Amino acid sequence: MNTKAFIFDLDGVIVDTAKYHFLAWKKIANGLGIDFTLEHNELLKGVSRVRSLDIILELGNVQASQEQKDKWLIQKNEDYLSYLVDMNETEILPGVMKVLKFLKANNQPIALGSASKNARPILEKTGILSFFDAIVDGNDVVNAKPDPEVFLHAARLLNVSNENSIVFEDSVAGIQAANIAKMLSIGIGHEETLYEAQYNFKDFTEINSTFLELLINN
Repeated sequence: MNTKAFIFDLDGVIVDTAKYHFLAWKKIANGLGIDFTLEHNELLKGVSRVRSLDIILELGNVQASQEQKDKWLIQKNEDYLSYLVDMNETEILPGVMKVLKFLKANNQPIALGSASKNARPILEKTGILSFFDAIVDGNDVVNAKPDPEVFLHAARLLNVSNENSIVFEDSVAGIQAANIAKMLSIGIGHEETLYEAQYNFKDFTEINSTFLELLINN
């Protein structure tokens, strides 16, 4: 059997922490008189925390000093972390465990490639940290997706070439990053949004062992 690198994004792929990011950003936005909607939240998918704040300020046409921005960024993260306190394995999205267990049983290296700076505590709280041979998160990279840095770093840690790396992503920026890195991109979510992915699935329940074997052996 061949060895491939399987690289997973975190938010919206393994766990649905996107709802907590939304609540934390909405609290900041509402405090600035900005009506922040779920549609607006789509603009923040796969985007760094600093850029996300800039997008929200642009939505409300709000000017702010760097000092004020730094305060909001700290507040947002504190609010977000407060929502994570009660996280457990029930937060893992449907079908994810089946895929992780299959890859582990077939000795395929697994990495996390996420912009989140809270990736490790989330993996610990949900009880799946041991599945990952490498973790690359927002603390390890400088450039946000669609820059492929996070995925390139993950493949290096797994000692697998880019061409033999497979990325699971739910954001347009993440799919673009995988494609730029010459990795196989698999979109998890709406196909009309993630049309640049080489494969698309609504969620992991649609991914069966036959497909995973195909990925490993091709």
